[in-house]
Amino acid sequence: MKKIFVTGASGCIGHYVVESLLNETDHYLYLLVRDPDKLNFEWENHPRVQVLVGNLENIDDHSDLLLKEINIAILAATSWGGSAEAYDVNVVKSLALLKMLNPNICDQVFYFSTASILDQNNELLEPALQFGTDYIRSKYQCFSQLDRLEISDRIIALFPTLVLGGDRTKPFSHLSAGFPEIMKWMGLIRWFSTEGSFHFIHAQDIARIITYLVVNPHTQLVSEEEQEQEASTITKLVLGNQAITVDQTIDQLCKSTHTKKYFSIPLYGWLINIFIKIFRIQMDSWSYFSLNYRNFTYQNTVTPAKFGLSNYVSTINEVLKTTGI
Repeated sequence: MKKIFVTGASGCIGHYVVESLLNETDHYLYLLVRDPDKLNFEWENHPRVQVLVGNLENIDDHSDLLLKEINIAILAATSWGGSAEAYDVNVVKSLALLKMLNPNICDQVFYFSTASILDQNNELLEPALQFGTDYIRSKYQCFSQLDRLEISDRIIALFPTLVLGGDRTKPFSHLSAGFPEIMKWMGLIRWFSTEGSFHFIHAQDIARIITYLVVNPHTQLVSEEEQEQEASTITKLVLGNQAITVDQTIDQLCKSTHTKKYFSIPLYGWLINIFIKIFRIQMDSWSYFSLNYRNFTYQNTVTPAKFGLSNYVSTINEVLKTTGI
C-alpha cells in the first residue's frame, strides 16, 4: 500500500481521480483541501482516506509527511487569479511542495499544468507568458522551473486540453458548466463558420490515465527517439482526444440535436477584428491572442486508449450524453 498526497481533491478533476484511486487501488490517500464540505463523497470513516484541512499557502505544515511518508503526489490544486495569489500558489508554494518530496521515497509526481502554455509542437508557447491570464502565466513560470528540482525525473507533467466533467456527485468543470448556455445559442451559431481547432477530454478519462500509471509505474510513456530529442527530464503528457475543428463541432452539434443547417456564413479573422473595433468589444490580451491563434492543437495527445483502456468520452455525441443534453 502506497501513500498518495493529493491536492485539488475538491475540484472537478480531483473528485474523479480520488474516486478512481479508491475503487481501483488499495493505496492510502491524504487529501489536502481548504473546505472538506466540498468533498462530495463519504470520507469521514473511510479507512484509506485522511483529510488535511488547509491549502498550499500553509504547505509547510505538512513538510514532515511529505518528506518521510509520501510515495506518490498528485498536484491538481490551482489558483485562477489575481496575479499575486496565482503566483504565490501556482509557483512559489507548488515548487515548495515539490522540494519537500523525498526522491528516495517518492516514486511518482503527477503535476497538473495546462495545454495553454504549449505550442503546436508541445514546446513552451512564449505568448502564454506575455499575454496569458494570471493563471496561464503562473503555470508557465512554474513549469519552466521543474527541471531544477531534485525530484524532476519523477515528474509527469499533465497538460489537459479543454476539460469536461461533473454530475450530481461531482463539481462541473468550467466548460461543462457553461455547455447548456452554449446550446441555447445553437439557433444562431449554426449559421456561422470559422477557422479554429482544439482537443477536449473528460475528467473521467484523466482519472483513468492517472490510475493506470499509478498501478503500472514502469509504463514507457515516450519512445526512445523522443527521449533523445527531449532535453528536459520532465515527462510531458498532453491530455486530449484527436483534434476537432470548430466547424466540425458545430456540424456534429447540429446533427446530434436535430438542428437543421442549410448554409454557413464564414467569419474570417479580419472580419471579426472589424466587428470588435466597431462595437468596441472589450477583450483581454489572452482572449485577443487566442482569437488570432485559433488552432490550439498538439502532438501525440493522450487518452486512456493509449494504454489499451476504453475512453469514457471520445466524440461530441458522447459529450452531449454526459451533459444530459
